[in-house]
Amino acid sequence: MTLPRWPLAAALAIGLALPLGNTQAATIRLGGIVPGTVINKDVQSIRERRYENLVEQRTDFSCGAASLATLLKYAYQRPDTTEHDVLAGMLEVADLELVQQQGFSLLDLKNYVETLGLRGRGYEVDAETLDDVSIPVIVLLDLNGYKHFVVMKKASADRVYIGDPALGNRVMSRDEFMAAWNNIIFAVVGDGFDRYTALLDPRQPLTAHRMKDVFSPVSREQMIDFGFRHAELF
Repeated sequence: MTLPRWPLAAALAIGLALPLGNTQAATIRLGGIVPGTVINKDVQSIRERRYENLVEQRTDFSCGAASLATLLKYAYQRPDTTEHDVLAGMLEVADLELVQQQGFSLLDLKNYVETLGLRGRGYEVDAETLDDVSIPVIVLLDLNGYKHFVVMKKASADRVYIGDPALGNRVMSRDEFMAAWNNIIFAVVGDGFDRYTALLDPRQPLTAHRMKDVFSPVSREQMIDFGFRHAELF
């Protein structure tokens, strides 16, 4: 499959310098709520929740690498995968001259995942069938003229759940997403996919509409639709 070559731009679209700090969760001890008892409660920082189940990009050109690392780490049960690993791997299979001129492309992502024994598949999806994308995929968004790779976790009703390696987990309105999207999805398929991946169960907005979204694992039939082989489903 021949895929178009698009430049990467991550923090360029928002003009932010990405911090390198790593804020950890903590446990708070609460006493005096019920006489004679102490309650331990695990809490997350705002930043930690923002990047929950998401690999944060560390450079202004690595949104594609961070998005792919997110899929490998959280959907393919490869917990040690880092953005650096993916960048190094893509540099080995990419045309360095083109990368210097235009950045990494979906073709580079495709060639890299094949070195891992997986397959990359590009699909054109109509707006009317966006909700039928039942596995987490990588999409290219045009954000004010800057091309930016993100993970699309799922679409439901008027919302699209995004894992943005520059901005963190967020929810876009369907209209906003459709205006920025080019109707292409990039799926990684192969052995080891977690049908119960947390990427398909993003945190819901605190509104009554959240009750419409019910988590369910990817069915075997849906996986076959995206190019999985029967031998990879068991």
